[in-house]
Amino acid sequence: MSRSRYVITEADKPHFLTCTVMEWLPVFMRPACVDIVLSSWQHLQQHEAFELYGYVIMENHLHCVAQAPRLDKCVSSFKSFTAKNLLCYLEEQNASRLLERLRFSCKAHKHDRQYQFWQEGSHAELISARI
Repeated sequence: MSRSRYVITEADKPHFLTCTVMEWLPVFMRPACVDIVLSSWQHLQQHEAFELYGYVIMENHLHCVAQAPRLDKCVSSFKSFTAKNLLCYLEEQNASRLLERLRFSCKAHKHDRQYQFWQEGSHAELISARI
């Protein structure tokens, strides 16, 4: 279970989600990093009944409105896949300053890996219609 106070309460209903890079690092200024995010969402749409209604990707975080039968699982898969692939890309590009910050911030939170890419949680907020 996530340590975030923002919980996906009704996974089959649309939620507004926020995912933030550790230390608000400006990773998404690189088009290839944005492509990794988009390909992950595309995979979830094709294989997990993930509905993506809208999104915005800024230099250090993203917002989206999405739903899925197991939205919590989709968010977890998304964050895991993108973190792994984004870190590989940053290593290939010798982005040593970004990697050093991600390594440093990881030490305070995780002991089972070298880097932490995403902040904990996803700031999920249920979207409900008001009449």
